[in-house]
Amino acid sequence: MSTRSTRDQIAAVSSAVLAMSRHREVHDVLQTIVASARELLDARYAALGVPDDHGGFAQFVVDGVSERQWKEIGPLPRQHGILAVMLREATPQRLADVREDPRFEGWPRTHPELSDFLGVPIVDDDEVLGAIFLANKNCPKPQGGCGFTEDDEELLRILAAHAALALTNARLHERSRELTIAGERARIAHGLHDAVAQKLFSLRLTAQAAATLVDRDPARAKGELREVARLAAEAADELRAVVVELRPAALDEDGLTATLRDQVEVLDRAHAARIAFTAHAVRALPAQQEEALLRVAQEALHNALRHSGATGVDVRLEGRGRGAVLRVRDDGRGFDASRVRRAGRHLGLVSMRDRAAGVGGRLTVDSAPGEGTLIEMEVPGG
Repeated sequence: MSTRSTRDQIAAVSSAVLAMSRHREVHDVLQTIVASARELLDARYAALGVPDDHGGFAQFVVDGVSERQWKEIGPLPRQHGILAVMLREATPQRLADVREDPRFEGWPRTHPELSDFLGVPIVDDDEVLGAIFLANKNCPKPQGGCGFTEDDEELLRILAAHAALALTNARLHERSRELTIAGERARIAHGLHDAVAQKLFSLRLTAQAAATLVDRDPARAKGELREVARLAAEAADELRAVVVELRPAALDEDGLTATLRDQVEVLDRAHAARIAFTAHAVRALPAQQEEALLRVAQEALHNALRHSGATGVDVRLEGRGRGAVLRVRDDGRGFDASRVRRAGRHLGLVSMRDRAAGVGGRLTVDSAPGEGTLIEMEVPGG
């Protein structure tokens, strides 16, 4: 290996490590690791799997495969064959042709055809966090030989070691954020108790007084009922103030794209419907606009999952000029949008329109019975 090529490889590894350290979200870290490995070792395909405890993968990201190809491949792979060997034994695997290995168990019909193969486990102490796989090195293959070399394996080992650190840090960050959110919820609960409890207690006593005066002194009863109305209005104002004050901690810390992606991933795991999120060219927006977009997305997702009977929901966020456009599309039963518009607050549409208007944005609803629903919100940016 020449001095020049050694320097180039060191620089490439350094660049890959820096790229991994820039991200704090687990999904982004995984995607960066895969893309960096494929570029660094000049492979056609790369993948990274994080195992679950049930023989499958909690997360599985790929690079070198188009979105259409990935959808055609179908469900995530199980822990079997060469993948299982790396996860179980925590040992690298470098093969001239994975198809000829006795442990090979095949792949789906639409899966890309793989030949030479290099896989390295990602290990933190004694825990196997995952495994990274490369296939089909972009170089002439010697007859009967492997496209990946010992130097390639050593480079991937180095990258996997840094990947373990980056992945562990990302997981710690997500755990820290969860604790922050839990603390924020506790603060809100305390605020609700202090701000509203006294008003509700007074309201109850006043209502009881009014009830005892209805027959004996109707005039005084009317006065007490007016006081009930006043206290109820104040309690509602206090509650509204606390809710409006609440801005998700993750939104302040991570921004709209990461926060929305996390929420979609959680919902996708919790519901039978398939929920997908994509983002493109989204720039930072004023805080009020980001919060409004998040709230509208949450309301639209709630409607799709609880009321529409949807089997699939697609959430897309993309930049438009200085602003952004949010689209939430489901394949549920849909509804007559014109009738809902006249009916008022059905499905929270009035609330969503108010949120959009409050930040200078625009909300449109496109739906028809049997044709699903599209909620679109555009904000101007700052």
